[in-house]
Amino acid sequence: MPLLHISMRAGKPEAYRQAILDSLYRAMREALNVPEGDEFMTISELSPANFRCGNAYGVSRSEDAVLIQITVFASRTPEQKKALYRRIAALLGESPGIRPEDVFVNVLDAPKENWSVGHGIAQFA
Repeated sequence: MPLLHISMRAGKPEAYRQAILDSLYRAMREALNVPEGDEFMTISELSPANFRCGNAYGVSRSEDAVLIQITVFASRTPEQKKALYRRIAALLGESPGIRPEDVFVNVLDAPKENWSVGHGIAQFA
Protein backbone atom coordinates (compact mmCIF):
# COMPACT_ATOMS: atom_id res chain seq x y z
CA MET A 1 0.00 0.00 0.00
CA PRO A 2 2.61 2.59 -0.98
CA LEU A 3 1.63 6.24 -1.25
CA LEU A 4 3.91 8.25 -3.55
CA HIS A 5 4.47 11.97 -3.89
CA ILE A 6 6.72 13.08 -6.74
CA SER A 7 8.00 16.65 -7.00
CA MET A 8 9.66 18.05 -10.08
CA ARG A 9 10.14 21.23 -12.08
CA ALA A 10 7.18 22.19 -14.24
CA GLY A 11 7.35 21.98 -18.01
CA LYS A 12 7.70 18.32 -18.92
CA PRO A 13 5.10 16.87 -21.31
CA GLU A 14 2.32 14.57 -20.13
CA ALA A 15 3.99 11.50 -21.68
CA TYR A 16 7.12 12.18 -19.59
CA ARG A 17 5.09 12.44 -16.38
CA GLN A 18 3.11 9.30 -17.22
CA ALA A 19 6.39 7.44 -17.86
CA ILE A 20 7.53 8.42 -14.36
CA LEU A 21 4.32 7.06 -12.82
CA ASP A 22 4.49 3.86 -14.90
CA SER A 23 8.16 3.26 -14.02
CA LEU A 24 7.57 3.84 -10.31
CA TYR A 25 4.60 1.48 -10.26
CA ARG A 26 6.63 -1.18 -12.06
CA ALA A 27 9.53 -0.77 -9.60
CA MET A 28 7.18 -1.18 -6.64
CA ARG A 29 5.56 -4.26 -8.19
CA GLU A 30 8.96 -5.84 -8.79
CA ALA A 31 10.85 -4.83 -5.63
CA LEU A 32 8.04 -4.73 -3.06
CA ASN A 33 5.51 -7.16 -4.54
CA VAL A 34 2.85 -4.45 -4.57
CA PRO A 35 -0.48 -5.88 -5.76
CA GLU A 36 -1.85 -5.07 -9.20
CA GLY A 37 -3.94 -1.92 -9.14
CA ASP A 38 -2.26 -0.59 -5.97
CA GLU A 39 -1.49 2.80 -7.51
CA PHE A 40 -1.69 5.89 -5.28
CA MET A 41 0.65 8.51 -6.73
CA THR A 42 0.71 12.26 -7.25
CA ILE A 43 3.05 14.51 -9.19
CA SER A 44 3.54 18.12 -8.15
CA GLU A 45 5.07 20.35 -10.79
CA LEU A 46 6.80 23.39 -9.36
CA SER A 47 8.19 26.56 -10.88
CA PRO A 48 11.98 26.95 -10.70
CA ALA A 49 11.45 29.53 -7.93
CA ASN A 50 9.68 26.85 -5.87
CA PHE A 51 11.97 23.89 -6.52
CA ARG A 52 15.54 23.69 -5.31
CA CYS A 53 17.70 20.59 -5.40
CA GLY A 54 21.34 20.97 -4.40
CA ASN A 55 24.41 18.92 -5.20
CA ALA A 56 25.15 17.68 -1.67
CA TYR A 57 26.53 14.21 -0.87
CA GLY A 58 28.73 14.07 -3.95
CA VAL A 59 25.84 13.95 -6.42
CA SER A 60 25.64 16.45 -9.31
CA ARG A 61 21.95 16.97 -9.97
CA SER A 62 20.47 18.72 -12.97
CA GLU A 63 17.24 20.63 -13.53
CA ASP A 64 15.63 17.25 -14.30
CA ALA A 65 15.93 16.07 -10.69
CA VAL A 66 12.86 14.39 -9.23
CA LEU A 67 12.14 14.06 -5.51
CA ILE A 68 10.19 10.90 -4.72
CA GLN A 69 8.71 10.28 -1.29
CA ILE A 70 7.18 6.86 -0.68
CA THR A 71 5.17 6.01 2.42
CA VAL A 72 4.89 2.25 3.04
CA PHE A 73 3.83 -0.17 5.74
CA ALA A 74 6.54 -0.39 8.40
CA SER A 75 7.22 -3.98 7.36
CA ARG A 76 9.71 -3.46 4.50
CA THR A 77 13.23 -4.73 5.06
CA PRO A 78 16.37 -2.71 4.33
CA GLU A 79 17.12 -5.16 1.50
CA GLN A 80 13.71 -4.53 -0.08
CA LYS A 81 14.24 -0.78 0.14
CA LYS A 82 17.70 -1.01 -1.43
CA ALA A 83 16.29 -3.13 -4.25
CA LEU A 84 13.54 -0.56 -4.73
CA TYR A 85 16.03 2.33 -4.97
CA ARG A 86 18.08 0.45 -7.59
CA ARG A 87 15.01 -0.52 -9.60
CA ILE A 88 13.56 2.99 -9.54
CA ALA A 89 16.81 4.50 -10.82
CA ALA A 90 17.12 1.85 -13.54
CA LEU A 91 13.53 2.12 -14.75
CA LEU A 92 13.43 5.93 -14.69
CA GLY A 93 16.66 5.82 -16.70
CA GLU A 94 14.94 3.68 -19.33
CA SER A 95 11.73 5.71 -19.39
CA PRO A 96 11.49 8.68 -19.44
CA GLY A 97 15.30 8.91 -19.47
CA ILE A 98 16.15 10.46 -16.09
CA ARG A 99 19.80 10.23 -15.04
CA PRO A 100 20.38 8.17 -11.86
CA GLU A 101 21.98 11.26 -10.30
CA ASP A 102 18.64 13.04 -10.63
CA VAL A 103 16.61 10.41 -8.76
CA PHE A 104 16.18 11.28 -5.06
CA VAL A 105 14.09 8.77 -3.09
CA ASN A 106 12.90 8.92 0.52
CA VAL A 107 10.96 6.03 2.08
CA LEU A 108 8.80 6.67 5.13
CA ASP A 109 7.65 3.75 7.27
CA ALA A 110 4.13 4.02 8.71
CA PRO A 111 2.48 1.50 11.05
CA LYS A 112 -0.48 -0.34 9.50
CA GLU A 113 -2.93 1.30 11.91
CA ASN A 114 -2.05 4.66 10.33
CA TRP A 115 -3.83 3.77 7.10
CA SER A 116 -7.44 4.12 6.01
CA VAL A 117 -7.93 3.44 2.30
CA GLY A 118 -11.64 4.23 2.24
CA HIS A 119 -14.93 4.00 4.10
CA GLY A 120 -13.41 5.58 7.22
CA ILE A 121 -12.03 2.30 8.52
CA ALA A 122 -8.52 1.14 9.37
CA GLN A 123 -8.41 -1.82 6.99
CA PHE A 124 -4.98 -3.02 8.09
CA ALA A 125 -5.10 -2.43 11.87
